[in-house]
Amino acid sequence: MTTPVSAPEALAPGTLRVTPVGGLGEVGRNMTVFEFDGKLLIVDCGVLFPEEHQPGVDLILPDFEAIRGRLDDIVGVVLTHGHEDHIGAVPYLLKRKGDIPLIGSQLTLALVEAKLKEHRIKPYTLTVKEGQREQVGPFDLEFVAVNHSIPDALAVGIRTPAGLVLATGDFKMDQLPLDGRLTDLRAFARLGEEGVDLFLVDSTNADVPGFTPLERAIGPVLDQVIGKAPRRVIVASFSSHVHRVQQVIDAAAAHGRRVAFLGRSMVRNMTIAEQLGYLHVPDGVLIDYKKAKDLPDDRIVYMSTGSQGEPMAVLSRMANLDHAIEPGEGDTVILASSLIPGNENAVYRVIDGLTKLGANVVHKANAKVHVSGHAAAGELLYCYNILKPKNVLPVHGEYRHLMANAKLAQDSGIPAENTILAENGTVIDLKDGVARVVGQLDLGFVYVDGSSVGEITDADLKDRRILGEEGFISVIVVVDAATGRIVTGPEIHARGVAEDDAVFDSVKPKIAQALTEAAQSGVRDQHALQQVVRRTIGRWVNQSLRRRPMIVPMVIEA
Repeated sequence: MTTPVSAPEALAPGTLRVTPVGGLGEVGRNMTVFEFDGKLLIVDCGVLFPEEHQPGVDLILPDFEAIRGRLDDIVGVVLTHGHEDHIGAVPYLLKRKGDIPLIGSQLTLALVEAKLKEHRIKPYTLTVKEGQREQVGPFDLEFVAVNHSIPDALAVGIRTPAGLVLATGDFKMDQLPLDGRLTDLRAFARLGEEGVDLFLVDSTNADVPGFTPLERAIGPVLDQVIGKAPRRVIVASFSSHVHRVQQVIDAAAAHGRRVAFLGRSMVRNMTIAEQLGYLHVPDGVLIDYKKAKDLPDDRIVYMSTGSQGEPMAVLSRMANLDHAIEPGEGDTVILASSLIPGNENAVYRVIDGLTKLGANVVHKANAKVHVSGHAAAGELLYCYNILKPKNVLPVHGEYRHLMANAKLAQDSGIPAENTILAENGTVIDLKDGVARVVGQLDLGFVYVDGSSVGEITDADLKDRRILGEEGFISVIVVVDAATGRIVTGPEIHARGVAEDDAVFDSVKPKIAQALTEAAQSGVRDQHALQQVVRRTIGRWVNQSLRRRPMIVPMVIEA
């Protein structure tokens, strides 16, 4: 799916330019830039969570290179809903320019404002709701209610003289939603009658046949599991999944249990949800987790973060006995979430750890304790048939999801040439109902590592992987600056190579000989001598020990 980098042509008057910056070929980093008449509108600004081959990385941001130097042209950032993969990068964008307006629903903005408060940023915001239209710069925006695994999600229609674009954000079509808020298919049909020139549509479940099960089907299962649990119950879920938390609270209350929230983001988000009326908690059900330890084991439910196996999240720390609450024999742990691609190994490690401690672990593979928040193939086909869009751009998903979504579009009658399989950085121009690819930007990953943003490179991560998988060898040699003759050494130290340092005694003469030959050839440059050492010991280690460790040679002149 890699497209050669090509600079886009100058944007013609009356043309809308659409550039996905993140979210294509991955589940996360969702961000799309729209340009018209010299102004930019951004839809979503999320993060991607690191995988095992990215050690030490906390978050991965969209590459803002696409808008570098044009921050003053941004008229607003529309946030479709409050999940991290759609709002998590907002603080990093606003650190570049703090007065960019944020546009979203009440809950979405409340969640992002709480996040920005931790970064000491007070944003400019515009709260919108379904059915509302707003003129933002040259963009006429219309907001449409969609159903998702977090309340208050919105699709956005973007009107310009170049045409009408509809971006769904994340959505599904639950016909009996817990909050009674349906995906507004009547609004979709009205937009379809008007004529949707470009449809940006969620692809996450495009390869799943049929329809996404109802959220309310989960309630009875949670009620049954919690009702039968002999001791403590620990439920792990996304910290923003208000509907799931509501179901857990209802089940706990029905069985005389109290609920304690664990994890900073869970406490923060559910406090906001309750204050705004999205979460309804009966009196006397919530309890501080420190006081919960005084309750009998069969009278408490812990609602925690860590359902994706994140190493520092509450559930992982419990599995490693690194938390005040230590799961044990007779406890029940419920993983009420789906697996984000790439997290499978981490999640199963946590499940194994909890099982080893004696806990009964209930998860999606052995009980119906979660349903997806994304539309399956049947729902997407409904959308295509209702909207009849002229052009389709599948977004939000890995390549197999984008491909499956494109095929659904074509099955519904949209011509293959009007179905754009793009990647991050693909530049698409829209005018008079025609969408065409005009360029490809070179966008990469921006890694957040502690307080460092964008400093870590792929080369650094490769070094970390080598250190973790192959070990480290240092070689110190002191040579005479004038003659190149060895004064001291070579001295070799190894870490993580699983061999005693004495094993390197046989290579020391080889290093000394290589340096002597280099000196006799007139080589005096310190860097060149270090490369001689690196090549000599590297070749020996590879042949003798079958390893490729990181080698750090130090040649010191005396």
